[in-house]
Amino acid sequence: MNNTTMSSSISSSDASTISLINVLNRAISQFGFGFIFILGNVGSILMCIVFTQPTYRNSPCAMFFLSASVSQFFTYNFALFTRMLHFGYAILTLNSNLWYCKLRFYLFYIFVAVPRYYIILASIDRYFASSDIALRRRWSSQKIALRLIFANVIFWSVIYTQIIVFYEIGSGICTFRSGHYAIFFTIYIAFDSGVLPILLMLIFGLLTVRNVRQTKARISTNVGQSSRMSKKDVQLHRMLANQIILFVILNMPNPIYLIYSSFTVNMSKSALQSAAETFVSNMTYLLIYLGFSLTFTNFMISSDIFRREFAQILRTKILRQTSIARIPEGGTPVRMLPVNDGDH
Repeated sequence: MNNTTMSSSISSSDASTISLINVLNRAISQFGFGFIFILGNVGSILMCIVFTQPTYRNSPCAMFFLSASVSQFFTYNFALFTRMLHFGYAILTLNSNLWYCKLRFYLFYIFVAVPRYYIILASIDRYFASSDIALRRRWSSQKIALRLIFANVIFWSVIYTQIIVFYEIGSGICTFRSGHYAIFFTIYIAFDSGVLPILLMLIFGLLTVRNVRQTKARISTNVGQSSRMSKKDVQLHRMLANQIILFVILNMPNPIYLIYSSFTVNMSKSALQSAAETFVSNMTYLLIYLGFSLTFTNFMISSDIFRREFAQILRTKILRQTSIARIPEGGTPVRMLPVNDGDH
C-alpha cells in the first residue's frame, strides 16, 4: 500500500515537472526566439548597409563580415523561424512530411555553418593582414576573399548532403538515422559546430594578437617607423576579437550537450529525462542564435568607425539630413552634398 502510494506520488510529481518544463520551453521558444528573430533581422540588414559603404568596401575582412551578415539573414528567417514554430507553437510539419524533414535540416545546418565559418575566415584574414611577412600579407586580398566566400557556401552544401540520405521520420519524429550513424553524426556535429570553430578562432585570434603586439613593439623601439596598420584595421581586429569571445562563450554549451547526447543515444530514458534533455538542447541552440543576433551590438560597441558610418546612414538615408563633414582616413575633411529628393 505504501509502495503503491509512493509510486503514484513519484509519477504525479514527474508529470507535474514534465508539464512545467514543457511550458517553460514553449514560453522561451515563443518570446526568446521571437526577440532574437527581430533583433537579428534588424541587425543583419543594418550591417549589410554599413559594410557596403565606401569605408569598408575594399577590406577583405569587411567582405567576410558582409557575407556573414547576409547569410545570418537566412539563418534567422529559416533555421530560427522553423525552430520557433516547432517548439513555440507546436507546428510539427517536419514530422509528417519526409522531404520537408530532409530539406529543413539540410538548409538548417548550412545556414548555421556558413556565417560561423565566415567569422573564422575573417580571423584567418586578420592574421595574414597583420603579418610582418609580405608574402603572407598578400593572402589578405579581395580576390582571395571573394573566392573563399563562394567556396564556403559550396563546401557546406556538399558536406551536408548526408542529411538528405540519413535523415528520416521514425516514431513520428524527424531525426537522423539511429544506430552507428547516430553516434557518428552527433560526434561530428559537436566537432564541426563547436570544437573546430572554437579552436580555429582561438588559434588565429591569438596569432593575430601576437602580430599586432610585435608591430607595436617594433614601432616603439624605432621612433621614425610608422605603423602599417590603419585605424580601420585596428578596429576590425577589435570587432573580430570581441566576436570570437562572444562566439566561444555562447557556443560552448551546444557541443558539450551533443557529446553527452552521443554517449547516451542508445540508453533508455524516462519521460522526465527526455523532457529535460529536449529543453537543454533547445536552450543551447537559443544561445547560438543569440550569439548571431548580438553581432551588430558588438560591432557598435567595438568600433567608432562602424558607429560613425551607421550614424551617417541614419542622417542621410533615413532622416534625409545634410551630411556632416567626413574625414577620410589619412585625408582632409570633405563635406558631403545635401540630399535632394528631386535628383535622380
